[in-house]
Amino acid sequence: MRPIATTRMAAGIPTGRLAIWWVVASEIVIFGGLLVSYIMHRLAKPEWGDHAANTNVWIGGFNTFVLLTSSLSAVLAHKAAVNGDGPKAAKLLYATCFGACTFVVVKALEWNMEISHGFTISSNTFWSFYYTAAGLHGLHVIAGAIIMLIIAETAKKNLELHRVELIGIYWHFVDIVWIFLFPLLYIAK
Repeated sequence: MRPIATTRMAAGIPTGRLAIWWVVASEIVIFGGLLVSYIMHRLAKPEWGDHAANTNVWIGGFNTFVLLTSSLSAVLAHKAAVNGDGPKAAKLLYATCFGACTFVVVKALEWNMEISHGFTISSNTFWSFYYTAAGLHGLHVIAGAIIMLIIAETAKKNLELHRVELIGIYWHFVDIVWIFLFPLLYIAK
């Protein structure tokens, strides 16, 4: 039985890295379509500014800080993995997961507050876009955290350290999406 290919011969790119970039490219299409649709609707509907004024910029800003900080720990985890220090990479991935969990808990509390004030997904088109975009992003945060925990468990044993880079690429994509969502949903009134 032949082993699974670890490198694409034509490009010389490790298979895992090639795969994660394909995943990111497909996610760009999904989020790109959602964001372009949001922007087109936003430009056509000036009343959306009034609805957006009901979002909490401070909570969105805090969650931005949390995600950017978690990105730093993902970078440091990659550095530790490159240096062959799996246990340190695992600890830093756990820190990144803590950031992901913090983001999700804060988002849940925020949604609870918004819904209790009558801003639901069926209130109007702005809130439909808001919950769809933020919810889709939140699902990506949760998926990233789960995968990161699995990778941290193997990294802790100094195994499969190349995967730390792969989850880092995915995590940075999740952060970049939020960097687009935050100003569109919270700041642009």
